[in-house]
Amino acid sequence: MNEIIGGVLIALGLLFNLFGCIGLVRLPDVYTRLQAATKCVTLGTCLILIGSAVVTAVDPTGVKALVCMAFVLVTSPTAAHAIARGAYKSGVALDKSTVVDAYQQANPGGVRTDAAEVSASSDAER
Repeated sequence: MNEIIGGVLIALGLLFNLFGCIGLVRLPDVYTRLQAATKCVTLGTCLILIGSAVVTAVDPTGVKALVCMAFVLVTSPTAAHAIARGAYKSGVALDKSTVVDAYQQANPGGVRTDAAEVSASSDAER
């Protein structure tokens, strides 16, 4: 019975990873691609790790899978946030179809700079 449940969880995890990879290819800008990577791939990887823990039961491999899942749940969203913030602050443009820039609305006064200004200021510092 554990093998069937574990196999279903692993198959669902593979499906979510596939959707995340398709999102990385098909979505228009870095911010939506990061969302696809973070949400789908994190869930997919966690489902695969839970499935392997269910199959192996209370085995050192199952415990290692659960520890790896905890690390994935902590590091993946943190890394995606850091990448998105760095891209925004360095001037990577949002897609034309973006309706709301909530970060700019929350921080009026323009934390964001254009990429041309960033490269000009770095050239001036040299």
